[in-house]
Amino acid sequence: MSPKNNFSLPLHNQKRAIVIGASSGIGAALVRQLADQAYMIAALARREDLLTAVCQSIPSATLYVHDVTDNENIPMLFDQIVQDLGGLDLIIYVAGVQPTVAVDEYDTEKDKTMIEVNLMGAIAWLNLAATRFERAGAGQIVGISSIAGDRGRVGSPVYNTSKAALNTYLEALRNRLSKKGVTVTTIKPGFVDTVLLENAPKTFWVVSPEEAAAEMLTAIHKKRQIVYVPARWSLVGMIVRHIPSFIFRRLSF
Repeated sequence: MSPKNNFSLPLHNQKRAIVIGASSGIGAALVRQLADQAYMIAALARREDLLTAVCQSIPSATLYVHDVTDNENIPMLFDQIVQDLGGLDLIIYVAGVQPTVAVDEYDTEKDKTMIEVNLMGAIAWLNLAATRFERAGAGQIVGISSIAGDRGRVGSPVYNTSKAALNTYLEALRNRLSKKGVTVTTIKPGFVDTVLLENAPKTFWVVSPEEAAAEMLTAIHKKRQIVYVPARWSLVGMIVRHIPSFIFRRLSF
């Protein structure tokens, strides 16, 4: 779909970013904060009304209505966006879904949607960025994963799986591209006040999307590799990863 362009001619010293999953929550907060940091931004999402509301007051943002499961058209759209921006420095994949899944439910259609959006959409977009950045010898790839990907929890097994697979994919990109001057950052948020919390049975340490985005951008600019947001979740992640399996399977989270 043709973009709805808000920005004027690019300045040569402006950095350029793509945010995929920009219509609400963390993605929308990242668009606003990147604009405050003088980035030119291509903001992508499926829901045009919400995306328009995010971008209408941000002159440096252009919206592109896009469904990340439409893999066939991603290469052409990627090329169009890079041309529209006049280059690319940063790509952030935020898009994700987590439908309600009961503890005794095994729904392949729901599972397929999570794999297509949370994993395959990321691969389709970030493969293209990896190819471009490797040739350029510069650039940054960021994937918004989740602490849920650290272990196979009782709740929403395939959501956990999609995030665990995303973590491994990003690690593989990092191992390929670090020698080429390209940074790959994996971000693992804890509980952020977005629609995904509707399916969380218990929450704590909840932060706003704006707080999460600010901490993420600090880590991105520092070119960190793996980041928990907020940082205190890194301790939780370390403990969870080291709980023996025979104990972990008895836990209810």
